[in-house]
Amino acid sequence: MKEPETRTLDDDICVHIFTVSATMVGVCLTVIGIIRLIITLQRQDLIIDDLVALNMLLYVVSAFCAYWSLRAHRTRRSQAVVRIADCVFLVALLFTAANAGFITWAMTSAPAA
Repeated sequence: MKEPETRTLDDDICVHIFTVSATMVGVCLTVIGIIRLIITLQRQDLIIDDLVALNMLLYVVSAFCAYWSLRAHRTRRSQAVVRIADCVFLVALLFTAANAGFITWAMTSAPAA
C-alpha cells in the first residue's frame, strides 16, 4: 500500500522540479543580460556569463527530465528519470550558489570606472 504514496510524492516532486527549473531558466537569461551589460560598460570580459549559460542548461535538462517523467507516468522509466531530474536540479542549485559567489567576488574586485 505504500507504493502508491511514493509514486504520488515522486509526481509531486517532479511537478515542482519542472516549474522551478523553467523559472530558473528565465532567471539565468536575465542574469546573463545584466552581466553582458556590465561587461560592455566596464569594457571587461568575464567568464561568468558562460558559467550562467551552463547553469541555465542544467536547469533545462532538469526541466526536460521532469517533464519526461510526468509524461511516462507510473512506469519504471519514470522513476529513473525523476531521480535524474532531482540530481541534476540539485547540482544546478549548487552551481547557482557558486555562480552567485563568483558574481559577487567579480563585482567587488573589479576596478572602478
